[in-house]
Formats: sequence, C-alpha cells, structure tokens
Amino acid sequence: MVATIDITTAEGVVRGRRGRRVLRWRSIPYAAPPVDELRFRAPQPVRPWSGVREAVDFGFAAMQHRNGARIGPRHAQPTGEDCLTLNVTAPREPSSTPRPVLVFIHGGGYVLGTSALGLYSGARLALRGDVIVVSLNYRLGGFGYVDFSEFSTPARPFESNLGLRDQVAALRWVQRNIAAFGGDPGNVTIFGESAGAHAVVSLLATPDAAGLFRRGIAQSAPADWAVTAEEARIFARRCLDNLGVAPEDAATALTTLRPNDIRKGVDRAIGQVLWEQPGSFPAAPVVDGDYLPRAPIDACADGSAHPVPLIIGTNRDEATLFQRFDRTLPTTAEQLHTALARCGDDALEKRVAAAYPGYPGRKAALRMGGDFVFWRPTVALLEGHSKHAPTYAYRFDYAPRAVRLAGFGATHALDLIPVFGGVDTPVGRALTAAGGQRGFRAVQDEFQENWLAFARTGKPLSSWPEYTVQRRSTRIIDDPARVEVDPERSKRLAWEGVRVPALG
Repeated sequence: MVATIDITTAEGVVRGRRGRRVLRWRSIPYAAPPVDELRFRAPQPVRPWSGVREAVDFGFAAMQHRNGARIGPRHAQPTGEDCLTLNVTAPREPSSTPRPVLVFIHGGGYVLGTSALGLYSGARLALRGDVIVVSLNYRLGGFGYVDFSEFSTPARPFESNLGLRDQVAALRWVQRNIAAFGGDPGNVTIFGESAGAHAVVSLLATPDAAGLFRRGIAQSAPADWAVTAEEARIFARRCLDNLGVAPEDAATALTTLRPNDIRKGVDRAIGQVLWEQPGSFPAAPVVDGDYLPRAPIDACADGSAHPVPLIIGTNRDEATLFQRFDRTLPTTAEQLHTALARCGDDALEKRVAAAYPGYPGRKAALRMGGDFVFWRPTVALLEGHSKHAPTYAYRFDYAPRAVRLAGFGATHALDLIPVFGGVDTPVGRALTAAGGQRGFRAVQDEFQENWLAFARTGKPLSSWPEYTVQRRSTRIIDDPARVEVDPERSKRLAWEGVRVPALG
C-alpha cells in the first residue's frame, strides 16, 4: 500500500506520496484547464474542489510532439491541453523553520519538454539543501508562444504571452500555498535551463511577476529571443497559412480545431523560419508593450527589470548537442553566414570570424554558433543587470571522458545532471563509465553548494565574486573550479552590440 500525505491548499486538499526520505505531490493544478473557450486565454483561477484530490501520478504534459515528452527510453508522457500543473518535492523530516523554495522551469525551446522528467523532481537537491523544489508545466508552441490576439473578437478574445502568464500563475500558486508544504513564500528562487532560463530572464522584465520571487538562476539562456509585436503578427499569419485558415475565420477555427492539428501546423511554421532564418526563433515571448513592456535585455540595461540577485551563465560547448540531434541552431559556416548577414553589418562576419581561429572549420563554427545563441546575449544581460542588482557569471567547462570522446564536450543541458544531483544515477554512471566520476562529483558539489547558498542568502559561496563591467569575474565550473577575469575577451569584443536579427 502506498503511504500518502494530505495537504490543504487554498483550492482544496491534495494527496501526495510519502517516500522513504522525501514527500512528493504531482500534477497539482495551478490554473483552470485552458480548453474550449479558455484556449488561447490568460490562465484562469482553479475551481476549488471538495474532498481529496489525488496528486500521486503525473497528468498531461503540454501539447507537443510525442518525442518531446519522453520521460524514459521507451515511455512518453501523454500530452494534452489540460497541462497547467506543478509538482512539489520536500524533505520528509519536518523543519522548525520554513524552508527556502526553488521553482524550476524546464527547457525545450518553448516547444517541448515536461516537468515529469525524473531528474527534475529535485529530490537530491531538496535533501542536500533542506529546501522545497517545485517544477511546473506551461503551455508550449502554438498554445503558449504564438500571439493570435490580432484575431480576437468581442465574443472570443485571445491574449498574448500565454506561456509567460502561465509561469506567473504558477508563482502566484506558490505564494498562496507553499507554506502549507513547509516552504517560505518570502524566499523563492526561480531557476531554469535553456528556454526555461529564458523564462527566468523574461520574468525579470514582467511587471506582473513583481514580488513573486526573490532571486533567479538562468542556465544557458538564449536571452534575446523575445520578438516584437509586428514580428509576432507576421508569424501568427504564417501559422494560419500552415493551418489552412483564412484570417477572417481564425477566431472560430482556433477555437474548434483539434489540438494536435494546431500543434502540427505551428510546428511546420516554426520549422520554416528556422530553415530560412537561422539564429531567429519565432515561438517566444512577445514584447507587446503591455504584459512584457520591454525585451529582457533592454529592461535589465535600463533598470526597469526586477532588481533581484541573478546567477547566469552558459556551457562552453553549447552547440555540439544541436549539431548532432537538433538543427535549430546555426552550427555551420553556411548557416552562420546567413544569420550574421541578416544582422545588418557587412563587416560583422569577418570581425567575428577573426576571433575564432580555424573558422569556417567545423569546430570553430560550432563554438561560434553556440556563442551566438547563448553566450553573446548572456554577456549583454550581465552587463545590464549587474548595474542594478548583484549578478554572478559562470561558464561550465567540465565533461566526463566518454562525453568528450563522443565529441560533445560541455554541451547544452549537460549541467542539468550535476545541478540536480544526478551524477550517481544510472545516467550519470553511464556518462562516467570511461572515467571522470570523481571530477563530475566535484562539479556536482560546486553547482549544488553554490545554487543552495544562493537560494538561502542571495549570494553564492564567497569564492565566487560578483560580476561587474569593470572586472567581469566569471566562475569557471570545472575540476578544479576557478575564477577568470573577462574570459574570452576577444570574442566578447567581436560580438559587442550584435542582436538577434528581426524575423522576416
């Protein structure tokens, strides 16, 4: 018989699972199901329930291709529109004081991913740091990151920035309810990786998120992915074309089409943009002048972002994962030529290439592509935010021997394993089968001790100095870890002032 534990939330009682060392609640709703007339609407309040709601098993992942919701080699989580749920993991031993709360936002390019991945449960992180870990789902792809608001009617309104609004709604749930789980609503740290890291920096610039979190951690953020209202309008019309829907029929069609048909049509439109305009990504938060008034990089620069402490960094070899499995990044000289030519500076490619010895060779192009999408905008955000709030920079350099031999190095998403304490899991052991387990454990200690110190106090360990534009101190997470001042200075200067090109 499964041992359970009941908690009373503001919406009703939820029943979770009592493990040997942790307590878990899965798929607790934080907003009403965004279905039927609530499709493409801002998240609405959960209708309170009577009795006990089971929160032992996972429900739906957000709508996406089935492969994006894989939670095991042979198992994919079911997908559906009724996906606005979150999960809570807490140490089983009671605490005399409220625990810090870490809220994780998963990545996946805003088109795939799920909080149901075993690694994201945060059990090892919760136990090591005596913290509460929350992970959440939010609407993806066409349902969360395409702005169909142009096609609203008085009878059928649509809103923009739905995925971002979902994340705010989840953080409001944390404020209402986390104390019942032993957490401190006044000490919330948001953290995310890839698109989840972009969500963190977007929340910095979202007025509606004010007061909902105390600090943030952004791992591999493509920090200037936000699109303008005009770019969003053009892309929404492209999506309608792929759906075979005329603009005058959009309100009815978007309400009545089968969800998987919408998903397929929008995915085709995204693929077209990525093929035609490498380096641009159309399914992203919209700078609509209202819910997201300023692009996150601009808000951080001018001080209109929330002035909370921030850790932000990238992995040394971000692009190798995409070159092998997912061609959504510019990872070849040909793709980079197209992307850089569209940035509006005829001399730009020559200037940047000079900072990457061996370009247009494969290895140099891979490094350049990863830097273009991740490190370049991260530096810009560091420069802006550090003028207004404590800011800490890192670069993750470590890779176990087998990962290096496979040609990946410190690739995109590898940092998730040590952050969540996965070095001694089957995946972690497989990655270190050819050696490197001691080094990977040292990296795990480095990540977790700093992440947890930051969640408790707003500062990482004393060995990690703040980032300033005068010194640019950066923690290099490796075995051993170290601090470098203005690492890769020539590359930083080559990229200075470059922004993601506008969508055509």
